[in-house]
Amino acid sequence: MNLKHTIIFTSLVLVAIGLVSSSFIPQSAIHSGEDKVLDILHTFNKDMPLHFIPKNQLDSAKVNQGKNLVTAGFLDPENKKNFESRQSKHFVCVDCHNIEREDPDLKKSNPETRLSYVSEKGMKFLPATTLYGTVNKSHWYNQDYLKKYGELVVPARDTLANAVQLCAVVCSQGRALNEEEMESMLHFLNSIGYTISELDFNEKEKNLIEYSDDTNKIKELIESKYLNYSPATFLNPQKIEERKYGKNGNPKNGKLLYEMSCLTCHQEGGVTNYKLNNEQLTFKHLKYWSSTHKMFSVYDIARKGTYSKNGYKPYMPNYTKERMSDQQLEDLMAYINSMATQSRAQTKKKNLHPTGGTPNF
Repeated sequence: MNLKHTIIFTSLVLVAIGLVSSSFIPQSAIHSGEDKVLDILHTFNKDMPLHFIPKNQLDSAKVNQGKNLVTAGFLDPENKKNFESRQSKHFVCVDCHNIEREDPDLKKSNPETRLSYVSEKGMKFLPATTLYGTVNKSHWYNQDYLKKYGELVVPARDTLANAVQLCAVVCSQGRALNEEEMESMLHFLNSIGYTISELDFNEKEKNLIEYSDDTNKIKELIESKYLNYSPATFLNPQKIEERKYGKNGNPKNGKLLYEMSCLTCHQEGGVTNYKLNNEQLTFKHLKYWSSTHKMFSVYDIARKGTYSKNGYKPYMPNYTKERMSDQQLEDLMAYINSMATQSRAQTKKKNLHPTGGTPNF
């Protein structure tokens, strides 16, 4: 073999090695969890979603700006010109969305296990799906959200940027994100995508990922470890005659729901004018209206929510079946009942919440 043929042969071998090795994932990445799932999939899949930004292209400054936008409504809260420049005058993303993982099993959307998980982590129990891992999804505004937003969800269902804009304009009652804001938002969301260590592979699956040359099989295995959408099932309020009024509820869970969900928005300083606190009068009020189909009924407001209106843009999102179960509503009612009927001495001892006062109706 002459020199020319040797060079050609060597080049072909190197190319072949590169193509084969690109279909494997280093075992160290599986064990250490150092890589994002989308970056792993990118090693053998060229058809990545439009919102994908590789880890080595993430800009830390834009990530921080995106986080500021999500948590404060500004790219740079320290240098904000005035309140008018905030993306929304009424809400920020974290009023409805967590930005950390909130489900112990990424393959399931279960409000019962989620409550325990977020409670242990010191997080909130919110009506909207966490933004953590949203870049790993393929669809948004799924299933019954068509009933609420109609044709507006069509362009938002398969494109994350469109979903973000729908949330910005309609859900947060604000303005559309400009180009700089959207870029920063996508950098931040990519930074909080799932890592490979969160996918709970067993040893057999790890070996398959490392040694198999079947890239389709590897991709299928990885994607089987998490939901690629957030299910959304709207429920009607329970009929009055079917309500248990907390009889079969767990007041301990109900306390968690009240503090981690209700008071998130309804405490003093929250985003709504309807104020709740830990005073007995508040719980008596909630107990009284629970036997009706009126707005103040816990059973009704949780399932129906409210809509924004002229002169008062803030509104309450509804809790889907996947975000709060009927059993959890009974748990909440069990806690409300226990607090509404406690003695004056118990009330004085337990009411340590800083909001104080009475409901603002």
